[in-house]
Amino acid sequence: MTTFKEMRGTTIEVLSSDPSNPETGQIWYNSSSGTLKGYVFATVNAWSAGGNMVTANRAGGAAGIQTSAVTFGGDPNTATTQLYNGTSWTSTGNLNTGRFHIGGCGTQTAALAAGGYTGAGSTATEKFNGTTWTNNPTGLNTARYGLYVFGIQTAAIAATGNNGSTYPAATESFNGSTWTSVNPVNTARDNSAGAGIQTAGLLFGGNNPGPTAATESWNGTSWTTVNSLNTSRMCAGAGSQASALAFGGYTTGPVSITESWNGTSWTTVPSLAQARNNIAGAGTQTAALASGGDTPAPATNLTEEWTGSQLQTKTVTVS
Repeated sequence: MTTFKEMRGTTIEVLSSDPSNPETGQIWYNSSSGTLKGYVFATVNAWSAGGNMVTANRAGGAAGIQTSAVTFGGDPNTATTQLYNGTSWTSTGNLNTGRFHIGGCGTQTAALAAGGYTGAGSTATEKFNGTTWTNNPTGLNTARYGLYVFGIQTAAIAATGNNGSTYPAATESFNGSTWTSVNPVNTARDNSAGAGIQTAGLLFGGNNPGPTAATESWNGTSWTTVNSLNTSRMCAGAGSQASALAFGGYTTGPVSITESWNGTSWTTVPSLAQARNNIAGAGTQTAALASGGDTPAPATNLTEEWTGSQLQTKTVTVS
């Protein structure tokens, strides 16, 4: 009988605990649990229905992950804040300043909300602790709405947007208390999407004055233009600089298009069940959340959950 070593040229490792960072195709025997395990790549790539929002919303901000998210603000100038636990939504403390086309980032218990539209572009910056919002003493240097904010509550980037008359290319960096102007984006726009952290971000899609496919990568200092989306549009996003997801948005009407970014280029993947614009996006490339939006009529309370291709541990019990 042919052995695993003869087939693969290696023996199966015997470990007392699972490896912290297994490689694709790695197989090991966990001597503590008496299980044979392997790390494989599972192709899923599908949107499924999540729990409906308490209050229908469009053009709000969002933060967190698929199973622990927060959305806030929305049109028309609402201060509503809602929490998602992976199954259902609940309402919690409102923003101090109701607004829409607002930028947001962070986690469900430590979120940041910046800018937005209140009848004009806003500089307002607020911090969320999981229950209540607190005004930050200083706001953005450039008042705007339709901006994109990525990072965490204490280390964020706010990029481009609309001030009512122009599309400022301004980029600002937040250190937890103040905003500092840094190098501007190459393609100014509003209603773009993005992903990442303060030192490694991605900006994609948007409008100026029509839909754009432009994608830019941020290295903590400056922006570099990289490969564009396949479909020009305003959209929502999730993920990181190296693995992002762009979904929904607007071309000549709401769209359901979803694209996946591998660090170099965009690939079209299965679409949202419901075409919509002004979605609040959160999560990662393999576990994203799309909540609210317009279809194009009034705001919707729809929520969809994305499950992407990912590495999974498969277990076989042996005796």
